[in-house]
Amino acid sequence: MCAKTIQGIGVDACGRCVHYHSDVDVVGNKCAECGMFWACYTCHELMADHPFGRMPLDQPAVLCGVCGLVMDYVQYSAVAQCPRCQHAFNPGCSMHRHLYFMVEQNY
Repeated sequence: MCAKTIQGIGVDACGRCVHYHSDVDVVGNKCAECGMFWACYTCHELMADHPFGRMPLDQPAVLCGVCGLVMDYVQYSAVAQCPRCQHAFNPGCSMHRHLYFMVEQNY
């Protein structure tokens, strides 16, 4: 059972796209520019007519594609799975946090 629509190329019901499609790739990130949740930055780059707008850390910006829970970056970055449905998240997503959120890229 999956929750809400996440934009992207070839997106399934839980938000997996052609670029990220493992079992744990179920997170949609909100673009501050258009206000839509996207499966990944590459899908956004290929489909949108604007750059991905990074979200403030304390604003609702991460959607669990399985149950629809929306979290801010602080909540999302503190867990390895959804607090509501316990579906695991991809730990590799943290490598792209600077693309989605107003954080420093210092790694």
